[in-house]
Amino acid sequence: MAGTGEDAVAAGDDDALYVLTAVLLTPAQFPSVLGDDYPEACAALGLTPIADGYGLVLGQDGDGARWTVVVDDVSLVAVAIASWDCGMEYDLSPDERSVVAALPGWPLAVAVAAPGVPAPHDPAPEIAERAPLSPPDTETWGPAQRRLGADEIALQWAAWREQIDDETFVDRDEGEAADDAPETGAGDGRSTHRSSIHRVLAQARAYVDTPPPPGRVRSSFAPGDARTLRADGPGWSLVARTDDIAFVLVDEEPGEVLPVGRGPELPGLLEALDKMAVRPS
Repeated sequence: MAGTGEDAVAAGDDDALYVLTAVLLTPAQFPSVLGDDYPEACAALGLTPIADGYGLVLGQDGDGARWTVVVDDVSLVAVAIASWDCGMEYDLSPDERSVVAALPGWPLAVAVAAPGVPAPHDPAPEIAERAPLSPPDTETWGPAQRRLGADEIALQWAAWREQIDDETFVDRDEGEAADDAPETGAGDGRSTHRSSIHRVLAQARAYVDTPPPPGRVRSSFAPGDARTLRADGPGWSLVARTDDIAFVLVDEEPGEVLPVGRGPELPGLLEALDKMAVRPS
């Protein structure tokens, strides 16, 4: 999802910005590493969470400094991203009237750099006028890494699903996952997993009665007639297929991916969440 390195838009002091990549920041599609929902992701950038959202254009100026240009022409950025994903070139050059802000730094890690300019670096303080944006810390387990883990499961669903044998699930009301830990008491790993799953499912179920902030529950395409559901909450992320199981990740269990079987309750919960979820336009 990278630009040509030759596209340029205005960025502070009329310097050209050499576009490296772009992402959407909308209720249905936003970098989840920035927050559990759309308003939280906007807050990380100091932006007002408007209904139509924004496009974020990441690049370097002529001196190599990192800039994030925020535009309100969401459809233009969406077309550019789709073109790049298909391996096509696209000249992403938003009209200056669509520029909402030029923010120093990058909120996400970018692995490429513009050719012919100095290596990426933050703008000088006298130019930036605010602290530069920087990617969230994902070196240690925490909310950002938990959300990235859920992103990976959603993208690689088939690979994760084939690791789960349906016989590992026990027939309980909440469709809890059985694991290999022995039943040794309330403090064992299995009890911890069950407690985490109960909490997540209860909070997700509460969303049906009391809608959470936009973006907490999102629905996207999946093969067949199914949908891929993504829900996040305080300290947890859930990824599911409406016709299959779910996976849960929680902050207090570093690196653990907890599968949740269908059971009698999960199908109805997923259906209800899908009805209230925001969807890409």
